[in-house]
Amino acid sequence: MLLLPFDRLPREFQCGEVKKYYDILDKKRASLVLKRVMDIFLSLIMIIVLLIPIAVISVIIKLTSKGPVLYKQERVTTCNRHYMIWKFRTMRVGADKEGALITSDNDSRVTGIGNTLRRFRLDELPQVFHVLSGKMSFVGTRPEVPKYVDRYTPEMMATLLMPAGITSLASIRYKDEAVIIGDVSDPDEVDRIYVEKVLPEKMKYNLEYIDRFGIRSDIRLMLSTVKNVFT
Repeated sequence: MLLLPFDRLPREFQCGEVKKYYDILDKKRASLVLKRVMDIFLSLIMIIVLLIPIAVISVIIKLTSKGPVLYKQERVTTCNRHYMIWKFRTMRVGADKEGALITSDNDSRVTGIGNTLRRFRLDELPQVFHVLSGKMSFVGTRPEVPKYVDRYTPEMMATLLMPAGITSLASIRYKDEAVIIGDVSDPDEVDRIYVEKVLPEKMKYNLEYIDRFGIRSDIRLMLSTVKNVFT
C-alpha cells in the first residue's frame, strides 16, 4: 500500500488538517507496506477457509427471502475513490429506497436471517475479496457512502489517506449508533442525527487510529473484533 506524494493527492486533501495526519503516515511507510502484505496473505487464507460458510450463507439467504444474495452499494475508499462494496443482503429488496441509508434500532426492513448475520458481522464476509484487491484493508475506517463523505470536514478527509476497513477502532469502541438513532423512521431526521451526532463521534476514533497506526495496533484491533463479535 503506497502513500502518494502530498502534492499528488486530490485537491480536497491538500490542506493543513490532512497534512498533520499525512506526516504521521509518511514516517510509517514500512508499516504501510507490511500492512498490505499482511492483508494479501490473510485474505488468501480466509477466502480458502470461508468458501464453504459463504456458500452456505448464500443458500440460506436465497431460500429465506426474495432477491439477490449480495447487496452492492457505492462507497468511498483511499483518496476519495468510489467502489461498489459487497455485503450479504440483510434487508428486503429495495429497502434503501424506502428509508434512510443508515439503519435504526429495530429497523423493520432487516430480514430474519439478516439480524443474525449483522449480529455476528457475517454480512461482511464477502468484503474479504475487496481486501485482496486492495480496495479495502482488514483494519481501517469503515467505508461511508458518498452522500456522507460530502459532509466531511477537512480533518475528516484524513481518514481517506488509507483504505477503508472491514473493522475499525470506531466499530469496537463506538457501539451506540443504533441506540442514538433509536426508532426514528423519517429519513431526513435519521440523516440529521447521523451527520450531527454519530459521524463526529466515530471520526474521533478514526483519526485516533491514524495517529496511533502500527501493525501491532492492527493485530490487536482484529483480535478485539473477534472477541467483541462473540461476547
